[in-house]
Amino acid sequence: MERLEATSELQSRLSSLSFSSFPGITSKQCDNRPLDRLQNTDLSQSCTQSKTQADMDETKEDSGQHAEGNQEAPAEPATGEGSEENNSAGSCQPSAEMKAQMPPLKPPTTWTSAALKELKAKLRMEEDSVVTVYRGDIMTVHVPTVPEAKKVCWEFATDGYDIGFGIYFDWTPVTSRSITVHISESSDDEDEEEELEGPVGNGDVEKGSKNQTNSNLAEILPVYRQDSHLCVNGGSHDFPGEGTYLLKFDNSYSLWRNKTLYYRVYYSA
Repeated sequence: MERLEATSELQSRLSSLSFSSFPGITSKQCDNRPLDRLQNTDLSQSCTQSKTQADMDETKEDSGQHAEGNQEAPAEPATGEGSEENNSAGSCQPSAEMKAQMPPLKPPTTWTSAALKELKAKLRMEEDSVVTVYRGDIMTVHVPTVPEAKKVCWEFATDGYDIGFGIYFDWTPVTSRSITVHISESSDDEDEEEELEGPVGNGDVEKGSKNQTNSNLAEILPVYRQDSHLCVNGGSHDFPGEGTYLLKFDNSYSLWRNKTLYYRVYYSA
């Protein structure tokens, strides 16, 4: 009994000590529920922060897309304007110089003659006046201007079939007075088709000369197929200034036939 009484007395003291040391803790905790309020506050803040962060991320992405769009949109016209300005700046000056250096060329004087046999018989007696222009080839005769003459003249004929002929003028200053001949192969050999000695398609010598890459080159007579097997083709052209004539005998359209060419080129006062 004494032990039980001592235990009860000890429990009573401990209880009084606990309530005296932490007064009102039980009532405040039950009434105000600070733990619940703290927990609710933390959750609401975390949810608000998460939503705010998501909104900020979306805003950044939208602003980034708008910024990229704003940067790309003016970039294209700026580049286009710059390229146009650069092209115009790069092309205007050379074109003005070329106009000053390259006056308009007068058309050549051309003629035909029925004295086909006479010309061939005469040219057979001259060295290098009868040549073979092979299928797919272009023969170019370079004739520089000379101070002693005022014009260049030409005559030519062929055996059996026609040939393309045209004249260009290169304004590059003359460095040699020698008349030279150059042979070039056609780039159309890959598209081989059987040639018919008649009208040809677009882009061939039937439609005129091809584009020239030399900026100093001026066209006097476009390259066209001539009936040089039926009559003599001749002509002349007055010197426009210092430069070199390019007389082109074009057999590039022929994939099967070589052409025998009789020609002569000479100067006249």
